[in-house]
Amino acid sequence: MKKLEKPAILVVDMLNDFVTGALTCDRGKAIVPATAELLDAARAAGVPVIFCNDAHRAGIDRECELWGDHAIVGTEGAEVIPELKLSDKDYVVPKRRYSGFFQTDLDILLKELGVKTVVMTGLHTHMCVRHTSADAYCLGYDVVVAKQATDSFTEEDYVSGLAYLKTCYGADAYTNEELVKMF
Repeated sequence: MKKLEKPAILVVDMLNDFVTGALTCDRGKAIVPATAELLDAARAAGVPVIFCNDAHRAGIDRECELWGDHAIVGTEGAEVIPELKLSDKDYVVPKRRYSGFFQTDLDILLKELGVKTVVMTGLHTHMCVRHTSADAYCLGYDVVVAKQATDSFTEEDYVSGLAYLKTCYGADAYTNEELVKMF
């Protein structure tokens, strides 16, 4: 099995509002144990864990026009779900659009950490994971997907999201067991 070149885990929108709050996703609840397991393994292996979190401003953010108020800065809904045990060694990158890269410092953080491969986790494969993956690819990072630690509102959205990532960015999807062996 190949090794991932200088990986980091990107955790997209595993926030209270996405898992149990304003934009509850039952399928998001289902990936929590596998996501926590992968993050624990990454931390133990010295792989950086970076949370890319929606952090909207009430009344002005464009995404809230489409999805209603969610992940509003300073609210419980905008906090990482407790099951993922946000560590003081993890990184948090707030975002106001779908992509974790759009007008954030994610790219410079990854460069400073020497990252070459991003392992995508979180919600939703057809939206925020997709847009973050697009920017990662365009900025020269290799993109892989943790298939047990990603999902979407529906099976169709999940499958189409994975297919898009594979077709457009060459992003292979792996189980947690496979990923841990590649760290």
